[in-house]
Amino acid sequence: MKVIDVWAQQPTQRFIAQPYFDSLKKWTGNDFNEVPLQWLLHTMEKANVSRALLAAWYGPQGSLISNEEVLEVINQQPDKFYGLASADIRNPVESVRTLRKYVRDHDFKGLRIVQWVWELPCTHALYYPLLTECVELDIPVCLQVGHTGPLRSSESGRPADIERIALDFPELKIVCGHIGYPWTTEMIAVATKFPNVYIDTSAYVPKRYPQELVSYMKAHGKKKVLFGTNYPMISADTCMDQLEPLALDEEVLACFLYKNAETVFKL
Repeated sequence: MKVIDVWAQQPTQRFIAQPYFDSLKKWTGNDFNEVPLQWLLHTMEKANVSRALLAAWYGPQGSLISNEEVLEVINQQPDKFYGLASADIRNPVESVRTLRKYVRDHDFKGLRIVQWVWELPCTHALYYPLLTECVELDIPVCLQVGHTGPLRSSESGRPADIERIALDFPELKIVCGHIGYPWTTEMIAVATKFPNVYIDTSAYVPKRYPQELVSYMKAHGKKKVLFGTNYPMISADTCMDQLEPLALDEEVLACFLYKNAETVFKL
């Protein structure tokens, strides 16, 4: 069965050097001082990942992974990768132009914003021009929900903020990364309430998926949960080795591993 990874990064040295990733390096036992593209391709091959969505990262310090750097990787392996654009939210007009350029000119499939980098919830006014443009472009916005792995405030990742933007933008597709833990039950409730809200499993290996999420996937959430890794923090082959104990039937597994991603991102 093929696999689509909806949250991965090909790190730059600027990304790796950020001090708030030190805690992740310690927990994973990997210092990430060098992460060649071949590593990602190797883990994808081992896990039968046919495509990965590579995210750009922007924060107050500028680009950690620029849209252009994501595009360069895609151009090296166009049959393996799609792009997720990002932008500096502090300049709303320019950020909208940037998003529009990479979606229209380079076929990027969505917008990635990591709220804890900005220490601003997704309900802040600076996000709204980009969210409006996502609706106009008919692409998802991909956000982080739940506690942060890096030693930064988790306040901007509350599921209640997702509810607010889902009410304000009923046509907006919202993909909530990192399963909302430890507010997983609330995250599931928001995804159940709103037809355009989805959950991805990035940053968690299957043995750490909360039971309520697994039960949701097997029931009315079958078309609501997408597979993600958050590579290089977690690799796809590690995840695949842990899937069997979840006892997902073939239909649920297909939806989780690739069908939902194809639908939400229009792949």
